Amino acid sequence: MARKTKEEAEQTRAALLEAAEQVFFVKGVARTTLDDIASAAGMTRGAVYWHFDNKDDLLTALFNQATLPKEAMMIELDKCSDADPLGALRQMFVNSLVLLVQSKQQQRIFSIMYLKHENLNGASNGLSQREQQCGEQCEARIQSIFQKAIKVGQLPADADLHLSQQIMKNFFVGTVREWLLDPEAYALDKAAPAMIDSLITGLRSNPPKADQANN
Repeated sequence: MARKTKEEAEQTRAALLEAAEQVFFVKGVARTTLDDIASAAGMTRGAVYWHFDNKDDLLTALFNQATLPKEAMMIELDKCSDADPLGALRQMFVNSLVLLVQSKQQQRIFSIMYLKHENLNGASNGLSQREQQCGEQCEARIQSIFQKAIKVGQLPADADLHLSQQIMKNFFVGTVREWLLDPEAYALDKAAPAMIDSLITGLRSNPPKADQANN
């Protein structure tokens, strides 16, 4: 009986998180109440408080079970090969954007994080720390790929790796945010290869140089 009760509690918690994801996505964080979430889950407000202290606690739990954009990139970076560093980097960015299009859950979670976050309060602190840590790891890995690209002759020795990495990051984050604002604007999964190719081609043919960045 105790095991069944535990399983039921886990199912209830999962149902509340799923309902919260849907309601936060539609109404935004600030305009969503715990009553809204309980109603969407077909439960009482008391059920919400049994599992979560408040809205921030629920939001934190929702973010904790999600994969952040940079975390998705890190997963793809693990697949990068040394033979063609820029080619591997290109495929990583393409795969990450295609995955976003294919996963409705990722779209909802990322929209809540970046577009519907009027009032994250306590949840914002944990999310910011997690993003910062992941961002630092991701940036270090991308710089490592650029260093390998120099070794195999894909980039010149005087390329500004930090600025090159910043260009790639700004493109990815900006593309994700802008597309989430209007997913019907264009087919991101189909456009991703050409978009990334243009970016990689620019870095290959005319990368920012260290002396230029310092002038």
